[in-house]
Amino acid sequence: MKESDKVFAGSIPALYEQYLVPMIFAPYAADLASRVAAAGPRRVLEIAAGTGVVTRALVDALPDAEIVATDLNPAMLEQAQSVGTARPVQWRQADAMALPFADGEFDAVVCQFGVMFFPDKPRAFAEVRRVLKPGGAFLFNVWDRVEENDFADAIGDALERVFPDDPPRFMARTPHGYHDAATIRRDLATAGFAEPAQIETLAFRSRAQSARIVAFAYCQGTPWRNEIEARDAAKLDAATDAAEAEIARRFGSGAVDGKIQAHVVAVQA
Repeated sequence: MKESDKVFAGSIPALYEQYLVPMIFAPYAADLASRVAAAGPRRVLEIAAGTGVVTRALVDALPDAEIVATDLNPAMLEQAQSVGTARPVQWRQADAMALPFADGEFDAVVCQFGVMFFPDKPRAFAEVRRVLKPGGAFLFNVWDRVEENDFADAIGDALERVFPDDPPRFMARTPHGYHDAATIRRDLATAGFAEPAQIETLAFRSRAQSARIVAFAYCQGTPWRNEIEARDAAKLDAATDAAEAEIARRFGSGAVDGKIQAHVVAVQA
């Protein structure tokens, strides 16, 4: 993972919330929150909360639970807080590598599409295990390989044509770079989770009103933008145009619909 992969700054948090949350994150947030609620936890920690899509779903699914939502990135937390929740939650900046909580504080820990960004995944998983009560649940999801996710795959191909000598590979490298079930199970075991992890592959449909929205969301509302601008800031609009053309070529020029696919992981402390 490159350092730029972790930079969600400038206009990225707002664009991420406006476009990507409804396009690809919302259905998985509802699914993850329902799985957490089934365990009936009283105190829940969310790590890598981003702009709060899962936080809001947890508030709805767990009306009586205490929820602590954390993220390493202040800009993402600020965006989450500006959107708000239906009832108060505790927002905290926190590094998943060194969680600022005592042992056994939580009944459940949840993370949506965040573990791929952890530089040392077994270490982060060990921190999760430490703050969980015995028998507590750790639930998270990760994207499947990029080829199983239509829009990200198409835009990656378009950007290869814009930058043939050094294609921006953020999406394949990091968001879609931690999809191997054996690796996930190994990292959890290394972290001290003795129980075998349950991994379910879950597909949804991603929809947008136009190819332009998809291209703009991915090229300018994710750290893909950092990679594009690092190569040539003047080509950001050209890269977005190329992505739009590829989405339109594959999925049509009107409203578009593509497959998204992820793994949902559950393990007990």
